Amino acid sequence: MTQKTVQDVLDQVDASMDTILSRLCDLIRIPSISTDPAHAADCARAAQWLVDDLAAMGFEASSRETPGHPIVVAHDTAATTGPHVLFYGHYDVQPPDPLDLWDSPPFEPRIVQGANGRRQIVARGASDDKGQLMTFLEACRAWKQVTGSLPIAVTILLEGEEEVGSRNLPEFLTRNAPELSHDIALVCDTDLWDDETPAVTTSVRGLVSEEIEITCADRDLHSGMYGNVVRNPFHVLTRALADLHDEDGRITLEGFYDGVAPLPPEVRREWDRLPFDAGHFLGQFGLSISAGEQGYSLLEQIWARPSFEVHGIKGGYSEPGFKTVLPSRASAKVSFRLVGKQDPETIRAAFRAYIRARVPTDCTVTFINHGVGYPASLPIDGELLQRARAALSAEWGRPAAISGTGGSIPVISSFRTLLGMDSLMIGFARFDNRIHSPNEKYDLDSLYHGIRSWVRILGAYASQTDA
Repeated sequence: MTQKTVQDVLDQVDASMDTILSRLCDLIRIPSISTDPAHAADCARAAQWLVDDLAAMGFEASSRETPGHPIVVAHDTAATTGPHVLFYGHYDVQPPDPLDLWDSPPFEPRIVQGANGRRQIVARGASDDKGQLMTFLEACRAWKQVTGSLPIAVTILLEGEEEVGSRNLPEFLTRNAPELSHDIALVCDTDLWDDETPAVTTSVRGLVSEEIEITCADRDLHSGMYGNVVRNPFHVLTRALADLHDEDGRITLEGFYDGVAPLPPEVRREWDRLPFDAGHFLGQFGLSISAGEQGYSLLEQIWARPSFEVHGIKGGYSEPGFKTVLPSRASAKVSFRLVGKQDPETIRAAFRAYIRARVPTDCTVTFINHGVGYPASLPIDGELLQRARAALSAEWGRPAAISGTGGSIPVISSFRTLLGMDSLMIGFARFDNRIHSPNEKYDLDSLYHGIRSWVRILGAYASQTDA
């Protein structure tokens, strides 16, 4: 792949930005809210819009039915050199509520000048994930417009249930594994490192989500008449949850750290190079002292160490005023974030055993499984990662960061466990994009440089020389 060919494709992107933005607005106008049954037809319409757009580009594209919303699959496998990549994105969006906090109707995209001076498209789905997925589709379109074909084989997978937990995706991947399992997955649902620095995210944490309820008495009681002699489920619950951390921030479940390896030296060097101010990070929340595991940097705590958090506790009386009730039940929603080779089901079993051992014999405990995700990481010296990094650096004019994320992206572990395929996470969102919130936005320079970045990456994958 010659440098001139890549430059011709980049020039095509530059000349097409008005029509590119118009297409993105057309997709955004479809209110594909996956959690609301009233918008099922809109989800199907968004899927068909993408099928039609991909077919117009020359992809073999179809909308595949699932028990929920359709999944779009498209193939262009004419190229015989380079890797065969699977690109993943999602066309569904979060509900726009509360509507009164939007400055304009959420599905009527508008272009505004942001406080940072950048032009932005404001609408639900502008960033998460329609703007992001269209960066890849538009890069493919530009390649086809200039050369008549893609430089490598590409399969595209766009789902409509990411915002509701991708509940039908694992079965779909399993059933269609031969069609979808290729050399690497490309996932465009992440962020830049900072406003001007692209990033390749190479690790995500796994997840165990659990709800527990402890019942003591068979009904609520008067605390003055029954306190002391009747067990309070809040005491049982909060003591057990508090004891899950020791004074150094380590988690006390037996065997919890099995499978947690030290951070590889080459990854530590990359992270140490990142401009990260721990004091500023905590200070923006009015804090100054890390509560995490002692002996690890903040980035390592967030990206490479497992954690346990409590998200909510309920029971008894919490309405206005005061009521001296001794509650019969108390419940909590909790989660573990996992790394390395930690197994979510092993951690769930250890957690349940830990809780049961702390519940008195005349009390009971029930558990609700709210789902799991496996941790995943990618060696940073892989050839495809290094080619993508070089292409990003060339486009943005500064070295691309190698980063992790403290969050969990279940599709990444699904690609690993169900398709036997690693993933490169390359996204162009900014941390202030207000995804899931009113006035969601996507900077137009994220759209522009995102498209050009994918043009370069596709070219780099087709050639031994940098794009």
